[in-house]
Order: sequence, then structure tokens, then C-alpha cells
Amino acid sequence: MLGLGTISRKIIGTPNDRKIKSVKSLVAKINSLEPDFVALSDEGITAKTEEFKERYKNGETLDSLLPEAFANAREAAKRTLGLRPFDVQLIGGIFLHRGNISEMKTGEGKTLMATLPVYLNALAGRGVHVVTVNDYLARRDAEWMDQVYSFLGMSTGIVVPNMPEDEKIAAYRADVTYATNNELGFDYLRDNMKSELSQIAQRDHFFAIVDEVDSILIDEARTPLIISGPSEDRSDLYVKVDQLIPSLKEEHYTIDEKARSAVLTEEGNEFVEQQFLAQGLMEEGASLYDPESTTLVHHVNNALRAHVLFKREKDYIVKDGDVMLIDEFTGRMMQGRRLSDGLHQAIEAKEGVNIQPENVTLASVTFQNYFRLYDKLAGMTGTALTEAEEFAEIYGLGVVEIPTNKPIARIDEHDAIYRTAKEKFTAIVEEIAKAYVKGQPTLVGTTSIEKSEYLSNLLKDTALLKQIAANLRTRAEGMKKEENKIKFNADADAIDALAARPEGIPHNVLNARFHEQEAAIVADAGKLGAVTIATNMAGRGTDIQLGGNVDMRVLQAIEAAGEGADPVAIREQILAEVAADKKKALEAGGLFVLATERHESRRIDNQLRGRSGRQGDPGKSSFFLSLEDDLMRIFGSERLDKVLSTLGMSEGEAIIHPWVNKSLEKAQAKVEGRNFDIRKQLLKFDDVMNDQRKAIFGQRFEIMEADDLSETVKDMRDQVIDDLVDECIPAKSYPDQWDVEGLYGKVIEHVGIDVPIIEWANEEGIDDSDLRERISDAADEAMAKKVEQFGAEQFRGIEKQILLQTIDKNWREHLITLEHLRSVVGFRGYAQRDPLNEYKTESFTLFEAMLESLRADVTGQLGHVRMMTEEERNEIIAQMQAEAQAAQAAQAATMPPPATDPDAQSQQEPTPAAVDFDENDISTWGNPGRNSLCPCGSGKKFKHCHGAL
Repeated sequence: MLGLGTISRKIIGTPNDRKIKSVKSLVAKINSLEPDFVALSDEGITAKTEEFKERYKNGETLDSLLPEAFANAREAAKRTLGLRPFDVQLIGGIFLHRGNISEMKTGEGKTLMATLPVYLNALAGRGVHVVTVNDYLARRDAEWMDQVYSFLGMSTGIVVPNMPEDEKIAAYRADVTYATNNELGFDYLRDNMKSELSQIAQRDHFFAIVDEVDSILIDEARTPLIISGPSEDRSDLYVKVDQLIPSLKEEHYTIDEKARSAVLTEEGNEFVEQQFLAQGLMEEGASLYDPESTTLVHHVNNALRAHVLFKREKDYIVKDGDVMLIDEFTGRMMQGRRLSDGLHQAIEAKEGVNIQPENVTLASVTFQNYFRLYDKLAGMTGTALTEAEEFAEIYGLGVVEIPTNKPIARIDEHDAIYRTAKEKFTAIVEEIAKAYVKGQPTLVGTTSIEKSEYLSNLLKDTALLKQIAANLRTRAEGMKKEENKIKFNADADAIDALAARPEGIPHNVLNARFHEQEAAIVADAGKLGAVTIATNMAGRGTDIQLGGNVDMRVLQAIEAAGEGADPVAIREQILAEVAADKKKALEAGGLFVLATERHESRRIDNQLRGRSGRQGDPGKSSFFLSLEDDLMRIFGSERLDKVLSTLGMSEGEAIIHPWVNKSLEKAQAKVEGRNFDIRKQLLKFDDVMNDQRKAIFGQRFEIMEADDLSETVKDMRDQVIDDLVDECIPAKSYPDQWDVEGLYGKVIEHVGIDVPIIEWANEEGIDDSDLRERISDAADEAMAKKVEQFGAEQFRGIEKQILLQTIDKNWREHLITLEHLRSVVGFRGYAQRDPLNEYKTESFTLFEAMLESLRADVTGQLGHVRMMTEEERNEIIAQMQAEAQAAQAAQAATMPPPATDPDAQSQQEPTPAAVDFDENDISTWGNPGRNSLCPCGSGKKFKHCHGAL
């Protein structure tokens, strides 16, 4: 009997069906406009863009322009790329424009679909950002889709790491900017460390479309982006602590693989204490529980985690003497990404490579808070529905499942579970061999580099292939149907033939080691008989096309042919070859996706599975598991092992049943829910800092925009004077209780003026408000004299620089304090106090203290700014000349002796004349010493003024 929910879905459709149905009339309107745009000339298509922009400026909304803009963009794609977006791509584009995630299956054309809403929103003139997961995809998509945008009269920019600042600023000024999520986040932080508006790269956060949105906004959400500077080098301590860890026994620590934590037991603490005392790292009578031992305990915990939780070839690799982290979701190396809080240094010590110093945070932001800066956010991926709740709660994004252009013909088989990993891998090699001999392209998904290389070695193991062939013949004998006997024996003969080859089964391996060949390997994965082993297929970006990727093969063929090659003839030849191979691959069953393990996240499994069956092609997917797999071992049910034992299964036999799939999905859902809770909790803590970050960054921006900051500086100065008077003259106190001498000293120190406060305080009838007023007037008068001495324009510049530098210094120190607070506030839970509320309260108090310190620092620095005397100026010039002469002498010492030939001597360039020194022109200052007085005349050391880092 059908339930009410099932009946209602059959009658009125699912909520997703209703969303799709709601835009069908809009799609029909776009299609009805097609003949009008087909009739336009190329120039007419471009002219439409200017018309739309004008109409937008005159008050029309983007929603009202959507049908015509989509029709125009579709026609441009047709004329430039030869690709006409399908109706389903129009539907996906509409939902992207409305700020949703469009979930589209692999191979349905997300890259082309994005051009429609990108073009529409770029008409507003505020810039649109298209976010990709790596630099290769950013370049590829930008260069590919620029053909469409250029044809429409739009400019395209690409932002990649280490590009010159002027090029980066130009890229952000373009109508459409392609960039990676990392680069966008780092540029946001860098912009908020700049001192001039002209240096700021990102102009606006108007609209962003995030490709592989689940990978960026879910998988990477727990990792903050951090710009940091080096701190004290403690590499010796890391090495000493690391040498201790291998001597620990199992009873010395406990591991929680679910939480990825490792802690010392009571016995472990005692053992470590004895070792530290023996090495002299702890004083006699000291204990690990003493507050002074906090640093040592921190190092031990990190070293322990590095040894027992972080595995080489899975979590990281060592390349060129550096420890490179591997993204667990994409299998890629994370260039430049380091673990924080000393954990990365602990891994470096474990691997015996150069230990880089720990870093101090200068600025940080999470992807969650960065992407919430945008007025409108959208995303696209093949797998988002499983995380719909998180997208809605954190980002306010709805998920819409876009129907495929053609029905899916892929066969998804139930999971096969084996008792041991050895049995599982033997069965996997058999499946790969059977697919290879019939020419079916096979994509094999693994979860680590180690396992991908283990499987690669098995495919080369001719003895194993012979054993598999023998097993097939044995099974054939027990078959009742004659056709099955013939098929199994034929497979056995073909696998025997493979075993006769020294290389076994030919295959490609794609993991973090072969990151550079990624696109080429994936492009070949659909070739007839291709076998590709990949650590993960999330966000690979290159389509696996049956028969091979035409564009990639054409590029390779033209490069191989060299000069004089005929690109047209080469393309026609390859098109014919690929078409023939595709036909054979389809006959062999299409792409076979074989997963060697279940991932913690269902999305990653679905991404791998979705590689097969693109655009209605046939295909097959299978997951082979064992009870020794990490997910089964950590999260799987123990009952399953009992069931397998009870069934009395023989070696090599698997259990296959829909119930097993449901059980695994429940385990995965449990893990995903736990990870969501962790991300949500982290976000709550980061939100506290984010409010403060926005206040500070907003204040910096206002300072950079302002031409005259004298009022701001005066307000700060008055507040500092108020605070000093309140401190030394308590409210409702008698004059004999006043600390007048203390006030006099503090005003000199913090305001930079010497006024007769002691005499004033002895006057009859004077009170604290009179003192405030007199000190404030004296400070204003002193500042007015400085403005007169320096010149208004120069002094306004000094005020701006001091304000920005002081904000940055105080914010950096505040971040370090918040990090320390965050690391210990969790212990408040033991006292039945909510750590989050405690963090909110204390961080607010710290922020108030930072602002107070900021006001005092700015007032003090400006109060002590003075014009440089002639004597000081001459001293600096003399010092700079001496340093320049010393540098020239050092350089001359390393140069070869001069030529003795008089002609050669006459050709030597004359020594350039010395540039006149100008305190207002940095270019004339030469190379001042860090501890010299700053040439600007501020009276401060160069390192604390214009040379501040």
C-alpha cells in the first residue's frame, strides 16, 4: 500500500519538481526570442550589451532583462564555440541568477551554463567572480569562455598566484573575473593590509558563482586562510621531542580516530616526564602538570599526533624536502598550505626535513565568512543535495536538482563487501582485467596515494593474473549454463594472455605525485580499454569522454607534428578516430567506475560515480569494500562481521544486498552530521572574530578614503586625555587624593606635551573638568604648531600612515590573543560554563582594550612627532653615504679585476651623480639602516616608521 507522501509526490511532484516547473514559462520566453537574435549580425549581438547596460542604468531590473540577456548569450556561445546551451542549462542558469546552487550531473555543461547568469549580472557593471578549485581550471575556463564574453563586448580577467599587482588589479576591474577560492580570500586579506586606495585589488563583492561549491564551501570550510609572519625558531625542541615519540608504548597513549585526536595516558605522562628530566628539558621536581610546562606538553601532543594520526602518502607527501599536505577530498597537493599551531613543524621533525619556523597570524578569514560578504552567491556542482541543510543554514543557499538533458543509462550496482582487504583487491583486479579484455574503459577510485600505488603494483603482478585466470576456469566448471562456461573460459584465456606480458595490465595512475599531468590523464580515461587509477575525482574539471577527448588529442597531435602541420586535417582525422573508438567503447558497456573504498562523505562517492553515464551514455559503477576499510572499521557495524561469519562465507566471496548499502549510507550520514556540527561550532567562534574583523577593516577603509583625519585624531586624543584624568583623579575624590604628579608624567608620555599641571591643580576652585579642558586646549595648540611646521598636506599624510600602521600592529596582537583564548576556552565547559558565551564576553573585552590601546598609541606617536634638526639630517645623510660606500666596496671585492686595456677603460660607464636628499621623497633616501632615525623627520627609528613591516 502506498503512503500519503508517495501518492502526493506522484500527483503534484516533489518540491524540486515544482521549482523546475515554475521556470518553464521563462525558458519558453527565452526560446521564443531565439529567431530575433539569430537574425542579428555579430555587431548587433555586441551592441545589445550596451543597450542592456543602458536600460539597467535607467531603472530596469536584471530579472526583467533576463530573457533577452540569456537569448543573446546563447547566440554568442553558438557563434563562438559552436555550442548551443540546452533548455536544462537555461534552467540551471536561472536558478544561479536567483542565488541558488544548481546541481547538475557530470558532463551536463556547467561551465557553459555559468556564462548565462554571469553575463546578465555583469551588466550591472560591478564585476562578477567565477570561483574554481584550482589555477588550471581558472585559466582553462577563463580562456575558453572569454570567446563568448569578448563577442558580447565584455572583458575577462584571470587571477592566479604570484602575478604582478598591476595585472591583478586589472583582472579585478574586468567585467568577469575567474579566480580560485584561495586567491580570492588571500587578496581580500591583502587588500585590508594595504595603505592606499590605489593599491586595493578587489573593488566589490557583488555576485559570485562557485564551481564545485560543495568542495569549497563544505570540505574546505574548516580551514581558515591565514597570512602570517615568522616567529621564534624552536626547531631544536621539535627534534628533541620527536626523538622521544618512537619509544612510547601502546599503553602510553590513547587514539580516537573518529575525532582524530591522540592524548597521553597517566603512564605516558610519567614516562615523558622521566625522559624530559633525563634530557634536561625539565628542571628537577617539575611536572608536566605545572603551568610552566604548557609549551612542552603542546609539543609532545603535536609530535604524538604527527606520528600516529598523520600518514605519509595519505595525509601528506615529502617533495623536494618539503612536507606537502594532500587534500583528502580532491587528492591534490595543497601548495603553500601548512598546518597551524606547530603541527606542521612536528611532521617536518618526524620526516627529518628542514623545520620551518612557526608563524604568527597577521590576518585570517574562513571561506564561510569570506563568501558571505557577497551580495549574492550561487554555486554549481554534481553533488550538493546531501548537504542541502548546511548550505541553507550557513549560506542561505537553496539546492535545485537540474534534470539531465538525456535520461541516465548508467547501472549502479550494489556494494560488494569482502572479509579482508586482500580478497577485495584480488576481486578488483579481476573486474579490471575482465573490463580491459573487452575494451571497456575503467576508472578506479582510491582514497590515498599508498592504495593507488598498491593497486598499480597488483595490476603488474603476472602471478596474480595467472591465479585469477585459474579461479575463473574453476568457477566455469561449476556453471550450469553453457554460455556462462564459454564466457568465463574466454575471460580466463584473455587474462592468461595479459599475464604473459611483463607489464601486466597497462594503466595510468593519477595522484598528488602526478598532479601536473592531471588533465591529460583524465582526458585519456575514456579511451578504448583505458585503465585509470585516481585518488579522487572531486573537481577534476576535465570531462571523461568515451573514445577520448578530441580537443586534448588535437593539441597533442599538433605539438607532435611540429611546424607545417595542418590543424584542420589533424582535427578531422582525430574526430573520425574518436567517433570509431566511442562506438566500440559504447558497445563494451561505456565507462566502468570501480571504487575501492567508501569515503566518509557520500558526495565524494557520488562524484566518482557521476563520471560514468554522461549525456545519456551507458555505463556501470561498483563499490568494492572490506571489513578492514577505515570507514567500516571506525564507523561500520560490528554486527556485519558477525553476519558474514554466521553465513560461513568462503574466501573470495562477497556479500551483496541493498540492506548493506543502507547501513553504509547511515554510517556516512552520521559522519557527515558530526562534521557539520564541528563546522557549525567553528563558524560560531569565527563569527565573533568576524564582527571585529569587519569593524577594523571598515575603519581602515574609511581612513584610506579620508583626505583629512584631524577630527578623528582629535577625538582619539580627547578620549586618551579623559582616560588619563579619570585614572589619576578618581570620581568624587578630594584634591588631596589626586595623583597630580602621575598625571603630569602620563600626559608627557602619552600626549607628548609638557604643561604645568601641578601648578594648575594648586589653583583655588579648580576641578577635574577644568584640568581636562586645559590639557586638551594645550594639546590642540601643540598639534596646530606641528601642522604649521610640517605643512598641512604632509602632516595629514603622517596622521594617515601612523593610524594605519598602529591599527595593523594592534590587530595582529589582538589576533594572537584571540588564538590563545580560543585554545583554552574549551576548558570552561568543565565548570559548567558555555565556552562560546565565555569566548564572546572575553573577546569583546579584549577588543575594547585593543581600541583603548590603539587610541593611546596613535596619540602618543603623533604627540612625539617633530621636525628633524639640521644636525640630525646631516647625520642621516652621512650614515646613508657611508652604507652606500660600504656596499659598493663589498660589491667591488666580488668583481673581477678591471681591464688594463685603455680602450676598455674608456668604455666604462661614469659614476652616477649623487641624488639630492629630500625628506619628502622616499626615492632619495637610499637604504636607511633599520635602527637609524627615519629620514621623514618623525624622530622615530626607521623600523618603527616608514620601514615598519
